[in-house]
Amino acid sequence: MTINCKGQLIDLSQPKVMGILNITPNSFFDGGRYSSETDILAKVEKMLAEGATFIDIGAYSSKPSAEFVSEEEELNRIVPIVQLLVKHFPEILISIDTFRSEVAKACVENGAAIINDISAGNLDDKMLEVIAQYNVPYIMMHMRGTPETMQSMTEYDDLVKEVLFYFSEKIRQARSLGINDLIIDPGFGFAKTMEQNYEVMQKLELFHNLELPLLIGISRKSMIHKTLAITADEALNGTTVLNTIALTKGAQILRVHDVKEAVECVKLYQKMNF
Repeated sequence: MTINCKGQLIDLSQPKVMGILNITPNSFFDGGRYSSETDILAKVEKMLAEGATFIDIGAYSSKPSAEFVSEEEELNRIVPIVQLLVKHFPEILISIDTFRSEVAKACVENGAAIINDISAGNLDDKMLEVIAQYNVPYIMMHMRGTPETMQSMTEYDDLVKEVLFYFSEKIRQARSLGINDLIIDPGFGFAKTMEQNYEVMQKLELFHNLELPLLIGISRKSMIHKTLAITADEALNGTTVLNTIALTKGAQILRVHDVKEAVECVKLYQKMNF
């Protein structure tokens, strides 16, 4: 199973790690930590050295009740960072965490390789057209509503069945536009209760029926630190445990704040299974 990133075929039969770079002032875990070019370059250099295949940049926090950020502000935050990283790390594979087609377009034109959309096109009806136009891999996440409203939209008759149906419709839509490289993200913490997050994790194998790469993003989320009655700062060990479980259930990409530990998970998992 491969995806084409800027002409480079990435083999996902061996799990990969995606390092998170939040350039928002209000992200739930590391908001505001990387505000200068020096800090950003040092963080990215560290993640790449530790083994990250992809760097995922977000300029709009999607945590529950996050404040609105205009498209202009998101562009002003993120495009210069894409340009900076491409200049300093020419081989870098940048993923852009956005639900806006104009942001996706501008970032791809400046060297980004992947678009990571929490809404799978639901919040911008031009997004799929942009993905098709630029022929970049597209990460589609499951979410209901918006970041502001999603936590009030957690009623399901059959959670996993409904999420799978959601993806089957999105895949059909994307394929009709000629989009080739699709990646599925079940959306832990998005329009799901604590119990529902663990139900998705328990039944993760069912997502392989979609026959697409599976990305898991549970790094330091509340499903970990609230369960353990700790803070997000203390949730690295819990993140490692769930990342390991996800690998045993077939996850191909781990999206994480802590690259070194995730890469170690992958290496030990591969030692046991290859």
